[in-house]
Amino acid sequence: MTLLSPDPVALAEGVLAGERRALARAITLIESSRPDHREAAEALMHRLLPHTGQSVRIGITGVPGAGKSTFIESFGLHVLEQGKRPAVLAVDPSSPRTGGSILGDKTRMEELSRDARAFIRPSPSGCTLGGVARRTREAMLVCEAAGFDVIVVETVGVGQSETAVADMVDMFLLVLVPGGGDELQGIKKGIVELADAIVVNKADGDLAAAAARAARDYKNALHLLAPASAHWRVPVQTCSALARSGIDEVWAMVERYRDTMDKAGALAERRAEQAHAWMWSEVSETLLQALRDDPRVDRLLPEMERAVAAGRMAPGAAARQLVGTFRLPLAHA
Repeated sequence: MTLLSPDPVALAEGVLAGERRALARAITLIESSRPDHREAAEALMHRLLPHTGQSVRIGITGVPGAGKSTFIESFGLHVLEQGKRPAVLAVDPSSPRTGGSILGDKTRMEELSRDARAFIRPSPSGCTLGGVARRTREAMLVCEAAGFDVIVVETVGVGQSETAVADMVDMFLLVLVPGGGDELQGIKKGIVELADAIVVNKADGDLAAAAARAARDYKNALHLLAPASAHWRVPVQTCSALARSGIDEVWAMVERYRDTMDKAGALAERRAEQAHAWMWSEVSETLLQALRDDPRVDRLLPEMERAVAAGRMAPGAAARQLVGTFRLPLAHA
């Protein structure tokens, strides 16, 4: 059962049995872009899908320096103490030049990564916008099928396109730090509007008082924004991931959110909407890849790129010509 010739049936059996090697290989398979691997990955997901959906899915983003990895490690260790099994899907930014990625989250979560009950999988973001890898959704479902009941998706950070994680999780958690005033000015309003909870980290030592003030400021600011859900008022919680204080209260907040949304039927509705959006996202990605793979487009593309770069053709006109070529019947190629 090598990745060169994956057996989706055997791989699914290994994942459902909780075999870590099978889990890692399954995620590697679904992240592959090879056509034969995509077919095997779809067969694998078909077998695993009935065994998914029982976890709580948490997306975590935050400003640079917020200590997301330290927070996730402390949070994950606390989750383990509650008898739960956490899986962390950490997305590292890829180089726009080389496509390479450091994938250093395991080194930043050293204690959690050593615990056999937890699972940490770093993945490169590639060229996917939204702070998540394209196959993060499938990876999340594979982890659920393997028996992990708390799935944490860590994005590369707060930015203009970092909201995609909110479209695949139950709870979107924004990690912030106390600053020197005007903290809200440095955060995209859209991120705050999407947040289901805000956590002010680094509430220890000399920053404890500043963290409390920042939490009050965020609470006041939230009154000016429409809540993401009519069933939930966004809370603001302080904690110190380094000192591991306040983490129990964050977990209690997650449980309250899950119970509240589940009883209101909003959780099932949210997941259904996410699945619908996921399907159309896949349609877009599949069509774009098919266009890139079309030999007629491949032949025309260098000419179009040179014309656009030289200013002889507008990008919109070039795009329409490429799409028009792609839409031509094969007999006309």
